[in-house]
Amino acid sequence: MSRTIRFRYSDPLDIIWTEVATRLGMRVERSPETFASWDGRGTMTLSSPEHFDADDSLAQLILHELCHAMVESPQFFGTPDWGLENYENLDFQREHACQRLQHALMGRYGLRGVFASTTDYRTYYDALPEDALADGDDPCIPQARAGWELATKGPWAPVLHEALTATAAVVAATRPFAPSDSVYAIGAPPAAPRTYPSAPINPA
Repeated sequence: MSRTIRFRYSDPLDIIWTEVATRLGMRVERSPETFASWDGRGTMTLSSPEHFDADDSLAQLILHELCHAMVESPQFFGTPDWGLENYENLDFQREHACQRLQHALMGRYGLRGVFASTTDYRTYYDALPEDALADGDDPCIPQARAGWELATKGPWAPVLHEALTATAAVVAATRPFAPSDSVYAIGAPPAAPRTYPSAPINPA
């Protein structure tokens, strides 16, 4: 006897972050042909699971691409892959700004380990100080701070706060049941609230 299947299972964090992208006017598609790309017209294409590292997730990659959007100025928001080519020093600086924003924002919710960076930039991410947006000699810091302004005070801020609060709740509820090698087992208290010198908000 066959049954009618009315519902399907999805990872809860993937549900949260796919919906975040939708609320921010983006479509999320999957493809084995690319790891992460943005077409400049509203579609974010992310790899299919077989090409992820063991500690990657769809939710994590959506969050990372949103961090790219928040550190870029408007002219790059409508440009494929945020205008990044990854071979000029300026592009490395913009990627580092994204990494710093991600590190600071995840720290606010105790999620630096669960939603850490991936690929070769993980080394940079892991080496960042506790306060990745503090004054320093890294030229990407002003751009990262501008992204922070958008993430915490701009029009995307309410959606991001709701999603990150929900994500932190899912992670906290799962942690007691997680095996030691699971990203859910990584515990970290939320970072202390911080303020920075005002920076222009890059509208996206």
